[in-house]
Amino acid sequence: MSTKLSPTINAMTVDVEDFFQVSAWDGVINPNDWQQYTPRVAENTRKLLDLFDKYQVKATFFTLGWVAERFPELIRDIDKRGHEVASHGYAHRRASSQTQEEFYADVKRSKDHLENLLGKAIIGYRAPSFSIGYTNEWAFQTLVDLGFKYSSSTYPVKHDLYGTPEWPRFAYNRPEGITEIPIPTYKWLGKQIAIGGGGYFRLYPYGLSRHLIQRYLKAESQPYSFYFHPWEIDPEQPKVEGGSWKSNFRHYVNLDKTFDKLEKLLQDFHWSTMQDVYGVS
Repeated sequence: MSTKLSPTINAMTVDVEDFFQVSAWDGVINPNDWQQYTPRVAENTRKLLDLFDKYQVKATFFTLGWVAERFPELIRDIDKRGHEVASHGYAHRRASSQTQEEFYADVKRSKDHLENLLGKAIIGYRAPSFSIGYTNEWAFQTLVDLGFKYSSSTYPVKHDLYGTPEWPRFAYNRPEGITEIPIPTYKWLGKQIAIGGGGYFRLYPYGLSRHLIQRYLKAESQPYSFYFHPWEIDPEQPKVEGGSWKSNFRHYVNLDKTFDKLEKLLQDFHWSTMQDVYGVS
């Protein structure tokens, strides 16, 4: 008999980037200096692959082209184990900080490399920091021009780095011809609460996250999607100096608890890839 809390199959997603590449360190770490850091992303991602194997979970890995160029065998292993490989762009630059030409070049470089590496089409994209919004809707047409079938690049909440609270909360077809799958929110007292994962998952006690996911599934009759990063299961990562109090809190809060909470999440709910859950192909 199933011990899952809901019969709904939800989407498990991983944004494959290293600890020194996150938006929290914009202005602290120059991308030109990334080579000075010892990468930890491959080891952390393999721990996740083993954990997913343990619970027979398939996931979507939104992968930076920068990571894929340096760890091609990791990307092949993700694919070989039956997971979906998707694009997270090349250099983790927010879409909102690029011109249309820069965005096209960044995403194309990532997509081309992943497709050449795996010999198959890459149809999914996620913008760093959910950075497609009111000022750069043109990005959707660029994704269509590049051959993507779906995007998961918007978060309908209010946040200092991102947010499109007036946009749809559930997967929908854009007029440009692409499916957008927003990060999920729970509506409570007229406000949209962030429940999609990442720093919120690390901050909330697991019981609260589980409760909000259950409430979402019951209230909305929609699948839920979860996102996080390999560095979030790595409490031993080197400390980055020079960040603000807010950036340090966002990045380091409860890193030592994430792996155990993630394992409970895999046990409590059903999971698969974005392609499977949302029927995009």
